[in-house]
Amino acid sequence: METKQLAGRKEWIGLAVIALPCILYSMDLTVLNLAVPALSADLKPSSTQLLWIMDIYGFLVAGLLITMGTLGDRIGRRKLLLIGAAAFGLASVFAAFASTASMLILARALLGIAGATLAPSTLSLIRNMFHDDRQRTAAIGIWIASYSAGGAIGPLAGGFMLEYFWWGSVFLIGVPVMLLLLLLGPILLPEFKDPDPGRLDLASTLLSLAAVLSIIYGLKQIAAGETDWMTILIIFAGVLLSAVFIRRQKKLTHPMIDLQLFGNRTFSSALLIYGLGGFFMFGSFFFTSQYLQLVLGLSPLQAGLWLLPTFFAFIGGSLLVPKLVRNSKPALVMAVGLAVGAVGFALLAAVRIDSGLYIMVTAGVVYCFGLAPVFTLTTDYIIGSAPPEKAGMASAISETSAEFGAATGIAILGSICTAIYRTKMSNDLSYGISPEAAKIARDTLGGAMAEAEKLPAELSVPLMNAAKEAFVLGFHFTAIFTAVAMAALAVLAFSLLKQAPAGAGTEVEPMA
Repeated sequence: METKQLAGRKEWIGLAVIALPCILYSMDLTVLNLAVPALSADLKPSSTQLLWIMDIYGFLVAGLLITMGTLGDRIGRRKLLLIGAAAFGLASVFAAFASTASMLILARALLGIAGATLAPSTLSLIRNMFHDDRQRTAAIGIWIASYSAGGAIGPLAGGFMLEYFWWGSVFLIGVPVMLLLLLLGPILLPEFKDPDPGRLDLASTLLSLAAVLSIIYGLKQIAAGETDWMTILIIFAGVLLSAVFIRRQKKLTHPMIDLQLFGNRTFSSALLIYGLGGFFMFGSFFFTSQYLQLVLGLSPLQAGLWLLPTFFAFIGGSLLVPKLVRNSKPALVMAVGLAVGAVGFALLAAVRIDSGLYIMVTAGVVYCFGLAPVFTLTTDYIIGSAPPEKAGMASAISETSAEFGAATGIAILGSICTAIYRTKMSNDLSYGISPEAAKIARDTLGGAMAEAEKLPAELSVPLMNAAKEAFVLGFHFTAIFTAVAMAALAVLAFSLLKQAPAGAGTEVEPMA
């Protein structure tokens, strides 16, 4: 049994250092959206190049999480974090001064590789710095809140930089942060690695990367409305590669993923709930951003500012967890949080075309506040259920689950909303529009709004209204579906984890 030694001042200051790259990681996901118009005018990327500029960072982060998590277990979590921080800073400078679209794509790819080191390294370090269950829960709450803080700061910092400097300046925001991490990390962060790690299996690395990238890419294509045979084939190839990867892990003496972790009921149950929570939350963001910008006509910066209360609600919910679990079982806290989240999604069904802004913000605050404890506690269980020497591996599995949950949520919920939109538009599309314009308008809300701008007022206004009504109808259906599904998840979470200990510790609870 591990001695539950209390963390001191050095560990808590070290946690503040750990939070720095987490804030930066989520900032990097948001600031680029604001810079797209300016960099497009300067670099003149093709539509394909622009998509790669936007997506390659997230693709490589998702694909390399497992590799980086197990690499940290082998070479040392602090060492990997500092290597990643140095690489992230250098790639940020490269991106800031990129003179062609191809250079920016390469810089974003390097940022993705470096970014993949951050989450598993920081989370596994928390596992080794905070041995007491309650302290670790509080530390993980701060760790999760730091991501929301980065998401909230991103639009503000990016908007300020773009107001006074060139588009590349948004990438330089992170350079001082990484320099501070490189300066303080060796002093405040402990080193830890698996004493018997074995060699990193190159074939497993390539298999995991190919499998994750294939599935994530396919899901993103579905979310974008590209549901053709090639997309399905790519996803199938990813699933097949995953099966080959798992089979290989069973044969290795030192596998990249220890499949015995999944035999721990607490670990596997928390992982399931964590992934499904990401499914619902990030699936909803896909609709809210479109509603704010395309239905209400807000700019990206205005939409980001109106979403700030939801980030603050998530931060507040994350930091409140230690108090909530002081007198209640974590399973009960999670169940209530999911129920509160279900209420928030139910509120979204009250959104209308011209009267939904305050309802949207209120609903977002409610479901983010409810879901925040769920993410904190499931992460705590996932990390605490794994042996200390496997913390990097467990962290990588946790974050990969979140990536899959988010991508699947956007793809599935987006497909449901799009199907309803297209059905209603097929019935309501006004006459007098060319077949080509009608086809574009039926496909997506963005396409309909773009085509409406080309038409005279007597045709433009009915088309815009029809498209908005069709989108809001699909939005209502998916909101109700999500509310019902989250209520069911609340019951499932309580039933699966009601026997789990207050802190997962290192006790292995085998599956029945």
